[in-house]
Amino acid sequence: MWKGAAWRENQPIYGSLCLVPPSVEPVPRLLSSSSAVVHLCWALAQAPWSTARPAKHYIAAVYEHRSVLSPNPLDLTSCQQALKLMKQNLDIYEQQVMAAAQKGVQIIVFPEDGIHGFIFTRTSICPFLDFMPSPRLVRWNPCLEPFWFNDTEVLQCLSCMAIKGQMFLVANLGTKQPCLRSDPRCSHDRRYQFNTNVLFSHNGNLVACYRKHNLYFEAAFDIPAHVDLVNFDIPFVGQFGMFTCLDIPFFQPAIQLLRDSEVKHIVYPMTLMNQLPLLAAIEIQKAFQSAFGVSVLAANIQHPTLGMSDSGIHTPLKSFWYHDMDNSEGYLIIAQIATNPLGLVGIENATSETDPSHNKFLKILTGHLSCERDTQEVHCEEAAKWNMKAPPTFHSEMMYDNFILVPVWGKEGYVQVCSNGFCCHLLYERPTLSKELYFLGVFDGLHIVHGTYYIQVCALVKCGGLNFDTCGQEISEAQGLFDFHLWGNFIISYIFPLFLTSGYP
Repeated sequence: MWKGAAWRENQPIYGSLCLVPPSVEPVPRLLSSSSAVVHLCWALAQAPWSTARPAKHYIAAVYEHRSVLSPNPLDLTSCQQALKLMKQNLDIYEQQVMAAAQKGVQIIVFPEDGIHGFIFTRTSICPFLDFMPSPRLVRWNPCLEPFWFNDTEVLQCLSCMAIKGQMFLVANLGTKQPCLRSDPRCSHDRRYQFNTNVLFSHNGNLVACYRKHNLYFEAAFDIPAHVDLVNFDIPFVGQFGMFTCLDIPFFQPAIQLLRDSEVKHIVYPMTLMNQLPLLAAIEIQKAFQSAFGVSVLAANIQHPTLGMSDSGIHTPLKSFWYHDMDNSEGYLIIAQIATNPLGLVGIENATSETDPSHNKFLKILTGHLSCERDTQEVHCEEAAKWNMKAPPTFHSEMMYDNFILVPVWGKEGYVQVCSNGFCCHLLYERPTLSKELYFLGVFDGLHIVHGTYYIQVCALVKCGGLNFDTCGQEISEAQGLFDFHLWGNFIISYIFPLFLTSGYP
């Protein structure tokens, strides 16, 4: 089990890529017209929320949720049964909100699919959907104004939780909106169905919603006609942005949102299966934070049997995270976060000066090797000295892609490997040698499994064994220590530096 800071230098490495609320009576609110459905939530009176908090920091929480799942998600069930199942998850949410409130938490994030589950069809998910009005058009408090709209039971409950805990609350749920037959995008059932994040203020107002754009095997949901670029202000922090799971590597919405706004904090519900060695959830969260200098509040589902774990709060200075593939319990992460992290820094804003530590590293490793750095890559004029006995290149499949690989041997050196003019370079030094085989890999092309995407990847990864045919396998442990610099001539300035180690930090 991993807890604490995400990584530090000289650890075993097995993968790296380059307002006061109105008074609320403590009366239970029935969340369905049916008398057979139990009460889902309570709206309780609370002391006034104070804005007189430290300006430099705020307290955040993310909850990795062990969700109660439908035993037959492909089968259509009744609204009463759907509400009964969702109540079990919402009860856990409320417990975590109250636990967080005792610690002074000001904002909490819950994961994607945490309330209703997953693997639904378009029809079978229908009883689980709430109607979603636009927060931009309607100022609405679902807890205090439950009769404004029908089919909003989950929204009412989340709103009441936010009031009860006196905190901002982010959650994910399935929503529906009617559409006209004249709309060419409208389905035969005359409604849109969206995978939706919602934000409630501490007084229960619905502040913002985001509809997931980059769906991943989600037949139950529609892709919105337009990309939602959602940012919102929170009084004690500033601007937040919001998106969901697989949205994170795409220009829309994630990168465009940061580029076109003053967002410095991201709330990020997700349901992600870890795919080693290059796509572990914790790896992606920290990579996005490192690439753009923002704080990331990421909540994942906890289902080890499905390969799901890893949640965290990541800042430019430190990460607080949780990974446990053996336990099956949820976990609440709480951390104090600076309100003003570094912000978006792209290559186009970088200087041509080389970092002093980089210069020192080059000097130590290369001796007379003359290297200089421009905004795109490092050029080493005499790099061939390391390749007098150049190691062989070979091909291996990794993450369903055909990588070109070169072994990384010895205690120090420089190696490179290229594909279609895209080259990856590695300068490295090893304090001690381990009985393991590592490689530098390159991929430049279309990823065509589970979607079609053009990607460029440079990767330093441990092989599954000591033979070349084990390279690219899923691995989760390593003993090798590296000091290294990894770079490539990428065609885009937004690069995700993914880094994953084994063991405790």
